[in-house]
Amino acid sequence: MVRYHPPQNLPPIEELPDSDDRPVDNELQIIVPTLLRVILNWLWADRKDWFFGVNMGIFHTTGENPRVPIVPDALLSLGVEHTVQPFGRPSYIIWNENWIVPIFVLEYVSRTYGGEYDEKMETYARLGVLYYLIYNPQYHARDRHEPFELYRLVEGEYVRQEGEPCWMPEIGLGIGREVGIYVNWEREWLYWYDQNGQRLLSPEERLEEERERVERERQRTKLERQRAEQERDRAERLAEQLRCLGIEPE
Repeated sequence: MVRYHPPQNLPPIEELPDSDDRPVDNELQIIVPTLLRVILNWLWADRKDWFFGVNMGIFHTTGENPRVPIVPDALLSLGVEHTVQPFGRPSYIIWNENWIVPIFVLEYVSRTYGGEYDEKMETYARLGVLYYLIYNPQYHARDRHEPFELYRLVEGEYVRQEGEPCWMPEIGLGIGREVGIYVNWEREWLYWYDQNGQRLLSPEERLEEERERVERERQRTKLERQRAEQERDRAERLAEQLRCLGIEPE
């Protein structure tokens, strides 16, 4: 987490655009990071010190013009207000966030090359973003890279992290890929992981897990009732047999 000494004459929020106004290439650039956000909303429901933005511009002072943002597909910042009243953040403005830099950014590489491996990487490093994830499921062969590359900032340079899922101790989460179902779509998604490498479930999966638990409980109750009825029937048959022998059952 990096803090800056604020320069003077920075533009107020009212003078800044929401982003760079460039549309995404496909819907997955929105849906993939949105899944990460909804999982965090469940996991950190009691925390108010974090913010996860999707396709949101970061206005900063490490470039030539503080009015020109860099726009990742997702950003995670810790130590900031979770919500800004009354309408939320139109963008992430470093000087309005107590100079707290996002600790994690995600770039989803699309058909239109966006400088993820050079210009943007240099900007994020200069800005001080600790973890930088480049997700490139479709065009990694074209770009001569791997589909999943997580980098950690070490002495001003990004160092590729080995293994997957990759654990990020400063965040308290790991991140990786796995096939799952979200928005009724079965495919590979990005997920958060715990320290033991266990994937954290999506809301849909948690709902299905709860449904299965309720159904198991219903079946268990049904079997117990059936066994009780069978025991009662057996006892009644035995009592009747004893009466036929002239023995009154107790």
